[in-house]
Amino acid sequence: MSTLPLPRVQPVAVPILNDQQTYPVRRVFCVGRNYADHAIEMGGTGREPPFFFLKPADALFPVPVGQTVDWPYPMATEDCHHEVELVVALACGGRQLSPEQAASCIWGYALGLDMTRRDRQAEMKKAGKPWEIGKAFDHGAPIGPLVPIGERGVLIEGAITLSVNGTVKQSGNLAQLIWPLAEMISELSKAWALEAGDLIFTGTPAGVGPVQRGDQVDASFEGLPSLSLRVV
Repeated sequence: MSTLPLPRVQPVAVPILNDQQTYPVRRVFCVGRNYADHAIEMGGTGREPPFFFLKPADALFPVPVGQTVDWPYPMATEDCHHEVELVVALACGGRQLSPEQAASCIWGYALGLDMTRRDRQAEMKKAGKPWEIGKAFDHGAPIGPLVPIGERGVLIEGAITLSVNGTVKQSGNLAQLIWPLAEMISELSKAWALEAGDLIFTGTPAGVGPVQRGDQVDASFEGLPSLSLRVV
């Protein structure tokens, strides 16, 4: 039997808007190319089956309401890109969910950024190797406070934007999703047994691009707390 003390690991959680409680995070799923314009700019056809990847839960980087926080530029890249996304938090889960069942599992929403080491991702894709190094890195998932579904309902539309140094780079609407939220969660449940505590980054509109040290990044989604980062 080991005599070494067990490590103390802080559970990952996301703040809830206007609540002292926090939402405990189990897994972080991401959906690739879920806006037609972004799928096309990344080389797709604009209408393809959804594909998924994961980020570690401790990649989440909570951003408080009304504050601009310093976000550390990641190691091992010279081409880090912004991708603004609506994030869905689940209250329950299951396997092989119908879209109706999937919709009933939504706990709430937040605004998030799927930051991407694009150069490393491209290298791995070209070599036919896994590209976690491009997505699953420290602080790679900035996220705002969660808003319960009771305050917003099941979202089918809503403006989403991101600007860098005051210039709009991404602008879209949730109504442009190739796979709307309920259908997307249903498809995800055909590959993983979903559970409470799972977060889903739901895809990004066109206009992804690089950030540099010193940049101010501001993101918004209609009716949710916005995000403001200073890249350092």
